[in-house]
Amino acid sequence: MSTISKENYLKAIFLHNRIGENASTSKVANKLSVSNAAISDMAKKLSQEGLISYEKYRGMELTAEGEKIALRVLRRHRLWESFLIKALGMSWNEVHDEAERLEHHSSDSLIDKIDEYLSFPDFDPHGEPIPKKNGTFPKIPKSISLSEVQVGNTYQIIRVNDQNTELMNYLTKNNLLLNSKLEVVDKLSFDNSVVVKVDNKKNSLSEKISKSIFVKILK
Repeated sequence: MSTISKENYLKAIFLHNRIGENASTSKVANKLSVSNAAISDMAKKLSQEGLISYEKYRGMELTAEGEKIALRVLRRHRLWESFLIKALGMSWNEVHDEAERLEHHSSDSLIDKIDEYLSFPDFDPHGEPIPKKNGTFPKIPKSISLSEVQVGNTYQIIRVNDQNTELMNYLTKNNLLLNSKLEVVDKLSFDNSVVVKVDNKKNSLSEKISKSIFVKILK
């Protein structure tokens, strides 16, 4: 197993575990676009290396050493995203794929320099928390997904799921950006879509899109 594959697997498991989800082989296979057989084979190898604990049908959990590696990769990824936007002027919908490549080929000393250059940010351009060098996370503000909002209230976008380029392009095109304020105009029980108004422009967002946007209520 290559170092890149190992790091990607551990990061995927960590992201599932962090939100309280069971990192089943099928979920991780879907996230990484590989077969269930490949995931099962990987799980055995990572278990043998002491990086995960794995029981068939019960999913995967990181050991302390596995979590340490996953946090290091996640830190690299989110700092690279921040750097590409601040230093090179890239858009937030362009940086995820670039950071995916760069996260595997960066020394810890380079990442520390980037962190210093950026003045030690707590969050990346999509609102995701950046792990500190010691593995801790900054305090994360309370949020709900846009699918849980109430009609008539005003909210601010504080985090988005940046895993899908098509979604990021859509959000950018419709000015649904980080820190944007939006008013919830309507919710349709028919398909669970949410109608919001941003800058006096209405948008109807599908349930899948609204579940990928996280907001806090504004008084």
